[in-house]
Amino acid sequence: MNEQRMIVGIRGSGIAATTCAHLLQGAGLRVASEAARRAPVPTIMLSDPALALLRDIFARPGLFADSPRIKRRVVAWGGAPVVVPHGAALASEDQVQAALAGDEPVAGDDPVDFTIHAAPPMSLGETRIFGDRHAVATKVRLRDPACSEEGRIEAVPNGWLFLVPAGVDQGWLLGVGGSLDDLLAQSGLIATVVDAVEAVSTPFLAAPRLHLPLCGDDWLACGTAALGFDPICGDGTAQSVREAILASAVLIGIAEGGDAAALLTHYQSMLIAAMRRHLLLCAQFYASGGTGDWWRAQHDALMEGHLWCTGLLAKMPEPAFVLDGVRLLPRRQAA
Repeated sequence: MNEQRMIVGIRGSGIAATTCAHLLQGAGLRVASEAARRAPVPTIMLSDPALALLRDIFARPGLFADSPRIKRRVVAWGGAPVVVPHGAALASEDQVQAALAGDEPVAGDDPVDFTIHAAPPMSLGETRIFGDRHAVATKVRLRDPACSEEGRIEAVPNGWLFLVPAGVDQGWLLGVGGSLDDLLAQSGLIATVVDAVEAVSTPFLAAPRLHLPLCGDDWLACGTAALGFDPICGDGTAQSVREAILASAVLIGIAEGGDAAALLTHYQSMLIAAMRRHLLLCAQFYASGGTGDWWRAQHDALMEGHLWCTGLLAKMPEPAFVLDGVRLLPRRQAA
């Protein structure tokens, strides 16, 4: 397929979709975007690794340099609270999208050759969910100004709480495992520094999830349409960017005449492997957060998922490509 003539349709409006569009247009492909409307995330914590990726991809070394920053985390997880250094910029999803926005992708009325689904729902396949836990969130007032530069995370007997600042005296509080009232009643670290100022959100899924299949002959899933991470890891934004880089590399490879089946197989195996690593990381947190039935059930579901992903990968070929910038090179060539 001629690189200049290939048209990629991108369905979605988040960071993964925006990054894919930017990379594909930079490689000379034509892009047609279809927005997927949803409520924007009020606060995104851009870890320094995620921020470094975005700055490099968009050639914006000063991206979010003036944004409020988190300088530390205060963690009470199966023991006394500890303070650990942490670097991240804070921004709303609307601010992120506005900062990354470029020229509106236009491919005319020509039919697309390939579609990237960067937002659910998916019409094909099914989603596997690893655990049974939901989260709720609310806007809070911070009683202590020092909290504006720190994230707080706390394990309690029936779940956990995560406090993210959103300015000098405000923040967002996430609760996983039960109602916020119940979780705050068990809290010693977070309950003392917040006052709720808005209604609690409706519950939303907080367990890791993976959609299979992740690709077909003329489509692939990316971003939240492909997989979702547990918010406990704080790596969701960086993962979306990494997926977009890999998805774009696959499409560039196909456009340049590469083996489409091999490239798509590589994409699926890499995302399954990413989920497998994430499940093991999460299992370590849920093993140490508490000893009650809820904690044990979540840990066991994560380890079951890890074993399931291991079985999937055992049936797939060894990775045939190595990512070099925004292109995939055959492993033998890279060596």
